[in-house]
Amino acid sequence: MSPLLVGPVSVTQAVVSVPVQDPAPPPGQGEEFGKASPVALVVIILLALVTIVLIRSMTKRIRRLPTSFDGSDAQPPARDAEDAGRDPS
Repeated sequence: MSPLLVGPVSVTQAVVSVPVQDPAPPPGQGEEFGKASPVALVVIILLALVTIVLIRSMTKRIRRLPTSFDGSDAQPPARDAEDAGRDPS
């Protein structure tokens, strides 16, 4: 018989199951569970500092770019002393 198809039940045999909330938290999860910790603050501050450093670095690199990439003003980039003796292939 399918669990969805239930035959007639007398009133004395009817059982109603009502979920009850357990007032005690599960083990290992006390009153402070889910709240922010000092470690989260340190992580957020480190992420902010890293973001600031990356923005400054990228700003410096963008300032070094030429104003336009037209071929008329283009000069070949200066080669390092190490690269001067190497074969390009």
